[in-house]
Amino acid sequence: MKLVTLLPFIVLIGAMVLMTRSAKRKQQQAATMRNDMQPGSGVRTIGGMYATVKEVNEDTVLLDAGPGVELLFAKNAIGAVLTDDEYNRIVHGIEHDLKADAAVVPDDASSLTGTDEPAADASSDASDDKPVDLGKKDADDAADESAEAKTDASEPKKTDGEADAK
Repeated sequence: MKLVTLLPFIVLIGAMVLMTRSAKRKQQQAATMRNDMQPGSGVRTIGGMYATVKEVNEDTVLLDAGPGVELLFAKNAIGAVLTDDEYNRIVHGIEHDLKADAAVVPDDASSLTGTDEPAADASSDASDDKPVDLGKKDADDAADESAEAKTDASEPKKTDGEADAK
């Protein structure tokens, strides 16, 4: 056989080997993450529930989902082990302030214009300009045209055959 006819099969087999290797690597990382869980860690289950690890057994994990709510899950049901900051941000809404020295962003854009005039003065300057024609018709012209269209539609149109019949 020629090498040219075998080349597509070789490429296909090589791609399959690479895909299975990456899938195995991801499974190993997930298993390592699940085995490294410690009591007190925040986790997210594959169903999207956030809880705190209370106890880790060989194949199961006891989770504390709230006051008085303890749930027993299989280790395979743990989707991610979260950092303390991430768990507090998601569950409790507590933001960890990493940038305490960051600049304060103003609530309005007046400080960004570079002028010290209040916003009312700037709007009065804009009102002195002529109105911009956006190509809209006046309301009276539109009403007249719609009335004409209704009267034309109410009268049946005659064709040549009807005119000849009369």
